[in-house]
Amino acid sequence: MAKSFLKKYLFFASLLIAFAYNSTFASEVYKLKVERSKIKWIGKKFLGSHWGWISFKSGQITFDGNKITSGNFEVDMKSMVNEDLKDKSLNQKLIGHLKSDDFFSVDKFPSSQFVITHTTPLKTAKPNEPNYAITGKLTIKGITQTISFPANVKFEGNTARAKANIDIDRTKFDVRYGSGSFFENLGDNVIYDNFTLELDLFFQK
Repeated sequence: MAKSFLKKYLFFASLLIAFAYNSTFASEVYKLKVERSKIKWIGKKFLGSHWGWISFKSGQITFDGNKITSGNFEVDMKSMVNEDLKDKSLNQKLIGHLKSDDFFSVDKFPSSQFVITHTTPLKTAKPNEPNYAITGKLTIKGITQTISFPANVKFEGNTARAKANIDIDRTKFDVRYGSGSFFENLGDNVIYDNFTLELDLFFQK
C-alpha cells in the first residue's frame, strides 16, 4: 500500500513539476521598443508615389517557446509624416489631406490597432526570409478586417526583431478618395487602392 501511494505521489508530483516548468516558459512577453521600431508607409498613384513614417504607441508579442501565440499593437495616426516632398507647404498639404476625412479621419480615429489571432511557423524558411505566416485583426477608422502576411522574426536571448511588408486595401477601411474602384473619369488622378507598410520592429523581454 505504501509503495502504491508513493508511486501515485511521485506521478502527480512529476505532473505538477512539468506543469510549472511549462508555465514558466509558456508565456514570455516581449515588449515593443517604440523608440526603435519603424513603420514606413508608401502610397502610389498613377503619376507617382509618396512615402513617410508613422509611429507606434505600444505593442507586444507573447512567445511560448515554440512560436508566437499572441500580440497586439497600437499605432499613433497623428504621428504620420511625409519624407519625399521637400517643399514645406506641399508636405503639410499632403499630410493634412491624409489626416482629413477624405482619408484616415485622424481627429475622429487617432489610433489604429492590430491584434494577432494566429501564427504559423514556416519551418522550411531560409535565413532572412519570412519564417512566420501571421494572421490578425487590423482596425483602421473603427473598421476591423482580417489580414494575413509573411514576416521574418528572430529571437536572440532577451530581444527579438521582426520585419514584414504588408499590402493593405484601403477601400476596405472606407478610405476611398481617388479610388478608381469607386469613382469614374479620374484620369491621371487615380490613387491606387493598395498601400504598403514596411515594418522593422524591435522587442525586449
